[in-house]
Amino acid sequence: MQMNEPGAHFGDTPGTGRKIGPVILDLRNISLAFGGVKALTDISFDIRQHEIRAIIGPNGAGKSSMLNVINGVYRPQQGEIIYRGEHRRGMDCYAAARSGIARTFQNIALFKGMTVLDNIMTGRNLKMKSNFLMQALYWGPARREEIAHRIKAEEIIDFLEIQAIRKTPVGRLPYGLQKRVELGRALAAEPEILLLDEPMAGMNVEEKQDMCRFILDVNDQFGTTIVLIEHDMGVVMDISDRVVVLDYGKKIGDGTPDEVRANQDVINAYLGIAH
Repeated sequence: MQMNEPGAHFGDTPGTGRKIGPVILDLRNISLAFGGVKALTDISFDIRQHEIRAIIGPNGAGKSSMLNVINGVYRPQQGEIIYRGEHRRGMDCYAAARSGIARTFQNIALFKGMTVLDNIMTGRNLKMKSNFLMQALYWGPARREEIAHRIKAEEIIDFLEIQAIRKTPVGRLPYGLQKRVELGRALAAEPEILLLDEPMAGMNVEEKQDMCRFILDVNDQFGTTIVLIEHDMGVVMDISDRVVVLDYGKKIGDGTPDEVRANQDVINAYLGIAH
């Protein structure tokens, strides 16, 4: 994949009708290693409220590892994470989810035998306050709570335009629709920061156009901060406010799409002449 690879234009200029806020998440000098293999080396960058922040780089650059650090799957050996002004060496997945960070995965991680509605409902788990017994009896507050959560799930289904498949088991759906359902499950948690790991991988042009539209709408209408990994440079340059570039676990570029596009280190990495 080359930096000058042509891509379709999927949406309006980023930032239209939005106000980028202050830094909400600051990653400072993050280093992560597995045995003798260094996945990330002294990486620093920040994420601002309401922006779309892309992380790009060749295969093996450390992009997914960085997302795993942000949402607590991995704990870095060095560096710190500052989230909403709170300094942390790392956070576990549960704490990340409770504090407003949701995630989709490179490989679809849905419950294939469950319906679209039920999959999206699983994203509401952290919002539910009724105990197991009350939920099992479906009594009183538990019943009212589930009704309220189902209303939220139905709103997400309407937003993603998947009403016609709401009762369909996810395993029967084509790949592009499964990706949309996974986005819906993440949105059900009402995240402040949404991490998207290759949300358009394996999609055709029409499916990419739809997904880009939904990502822009989530960012614009809900005010959700979005961090995404994506290999399609046409998509990245069209919808991102800022882009950070990794290569072999190191940061080689950071800035607006135009600044990154003109960065010689980035060009070298993508053209394969830097190593």
